[in-house]
Amino acid sequence: MSTNAIILLILAYFGVLILISYFTGKEDSNEAFFKANKSAPWYLVAFGMIGASLSGVTFISVPGAVEAKQFGYFQVVIGYFFGYLIIAYVLLPLYYKMNLTSIYTYLKERFGTTSYKTGSIAFLISRTVGASFRLFLVAKVLQLLVFNNFDIPFPVTVVITIALIWLYTFRGGIKTIIFTDTLQTLFMLVSVVVTISFLATALDLNSISELYNNVTESKLSKVFFLDDVNDAQYFIKSFLAGVFITITMTGLDQDMMQKNLTCKNLKDAQKNMVSFSVILVFVNILFLTLGLLLTQYATQHGIIAKKDDLFPTIAMLPEIGVVTSAFFLLGLIAAAYSSADSALTSLTTSFCIDIIELDKKPKEDQKRVRKQIHVLFSVILVIVIILFDLLFKDVSVIWELFKAAGYTYGPLLGLFAFGILTKKHLKDKYVWIIAIVAPIVSYFINMYSVDLLNGYQIGFEILIVNGLLTFLGLLCISKRSEISID
Repeated sequence: MSTNAIILLILAYFGVLILISYFTGKEDSNEAFFKANKSAPWYLVAFGMIGASLSGVTFISVPGAVEAKQFGYFQVVIGYFFGYLIIAYVLLPLYYKMNLTSIYTYLKERFGTTSYKTGSIAFLISRTVGASFRLFLVAKVLQLLVFNNFDIPFPVTVVITIALIWLYTFRGGIKTIIFTDTLQTLFMLVSVVVTISFLATALDLNSISELYNNVTESKLSKVFFLDDVNDAQYFIKSFLAGVFITITMTGLDQDMMQKNLTCKNLKDAQKNMVSFSVILVFVNILFLTLGLLLTQYATQHGIIAKKDDLFPTIAMLPEIGVVTSAFFLLGLIAAAYSSADSALTSLTTSFCIDIIELDKKPKEDQKRVRKQIHVLFSVILVIVIILFDLLFKDVSVIWELFKAAGYTYGPLLGLFAFGILTKKHLKDKYVWIIAIVAPIVSYFINMYSVDLLNGYQIGFEILIVNGLLTFLGLLCISKRSEISID
């Protein structure tokens, strides 16, 4: 696929997104930007959330990691499913009962202003890092496929990547994203199916039964790791990590919950979450299958590529064909942007509502300030992505993303767990100290876990450790008096 064809494809794709933005962003109000006027159809939210949840990281890194990790990631996916059920029947009722725009307002009502600000800042850091990882990956692929041919430096590629998101989200916000995410999820899933179909044919797997047998008989399709408790992929560790990653990175994340809060009522939001959780299991099976076929194809043809370069390297080979290459590119862009665009909107929302308390500013200034914050976070994402380019080279980004999440989301997990599971007050002014100390202690426990814990390697469950340390720290600064949340 020629460079000019790739550029035309990208321009056409974003032209469609901008067109959607034009029609959905006609009501340029804060209510539409933040909550879509609470009128989004639950089935559109559910379908769009698939793309937002998976992102370009899953699109590239899950298939790329199969050779080294086999199907061990599916243990985490099983945990995801149960985590989504907890969100649907524990967290969503709480959020809808309190009629929240920002979910961190709960911490203000429950504990006080310092807890509220601490939770909001923890989210801002977490989502900035997460969104930057995702956009870093797609920017690297675009650099490889397009911009290197024009000797355009990577920082410029990053600016273009972020500018495109800003262009179609600055007016409609979450209302626009509900519709663009639906389209982008469709592109992503079609891309995966088309690529699997091509690879199956190339590997002489001419029927679904042959494809199934090839996958199940391969050593790479091993799912459950039950032999060594010290293994980072040990089943119980991966499963629990999946549960808590979901609770924190979806249920305690303004980005993902902002979509749920656009539904008309709690019942619709719960239908969205349950249906989404079931579909996501099967979608991840598709990605793992794709990874196995990519690895087999690379081995058969002597293709050597870094982990996260495997899919794009094969997808853009001349023998793959223009159609498959085009669908790969559309799928990658769709997967990356369906996550990143909502991240930019949710960062803007959280900062406006939680940090600067936009609703307290003069009515005539609110829209202008919101747009300025939107630009500010666009610039921040550019800077962070460029820093990532200096720090991360031959790594599987999805594993780095989950490592980072273990430290940044831990305080949120501890704060919400303490609020929901206990009735204790806190000495609110000390909460921020706990939120800083717990991740630092977690980091050192993780670093020296093999020596301290008799060979035990901590994996994704560092999030649980961090949340537990936060919970215990909050217990130390709790008061004796009790309250109840009606």
